[in-house]
Amino acid sequence: MIELDSVKMSFGDRTLFQDVTLLLPEGSFHFLTGPSGAGKTTLLRLCSLQLRANHGRVRLLGQDTRGLDRDAIASFRRRIGVVHQDSRFVDHLTVAENVTLPLAVSGRSSDDPGDLSELMGWVGLGGVADRYPPELSGGERQRAALARAVILSPEIVLADEPTGNVDWEMSLKLLDLLIELNRLGKTVLCATHDLNLIRQAKSRIPARVLRIRDQGVSAGAEL
Repeated sequence: MIELDSVKMSFGDRTLFQDVTLLLPEGSFHFLTGPSGAGKTTLLRLCSLQLRANHGRVRLLGQDTRGLDRDAIASFRRRIGVVHQDSRFVDHLTVAENVTLPLAVSGRSSDDPGDLSELMGWVGLGGVADRYPPELSGGERQRAALARAVILSPEIVLADEPTGNVDWEMSLKLLDLLIELNRLGKTVLCATHDLNLIRQAKSRIPARVLRIRDQGVSAGAEL
């Protein structure tokens, strides 16, 4: 689960949000929306332990993260998959090598080609594993980013505008993958500005909406 208790996040004299208290239960699906610059990416980075809150408590998977040292944070982050908006690939590595990078970083073996082949097939990229990131379309890059995010079988999946640079058809394909992950028991938090995508998801699963505005986050906001 993801739990924020009286969390404040500011940079210098600019406060993005404060007194934020939220509970995202295990296995839930939430969307995070709000105007540009409101703090959607910052909130996701708090949940992935890339940032620490200025005030308040962040609990992930039942553990208070305030006292974690660097090694503990690195270990904990293996349980969290992140899909970045800009993909962040290493261009001189193949798609398959990029997808398996988290395995190398965590010291786990990537010797089983069957597992990788199954994952690449699941995201619809079975035929591009040996290509390089600059050769991929926007939709292919986002699906590869999702494959990389889940290769360690995380319990939480965070996606930052995963459909921001793709067409509607590809947006639906990416949504299908996120919904499937949620049905497998993953907790999914997806930041998006696409209200049509949210409506599509809410017609299929009990997804809830979090809205950032006026330095706060409201839960269960209706569209």
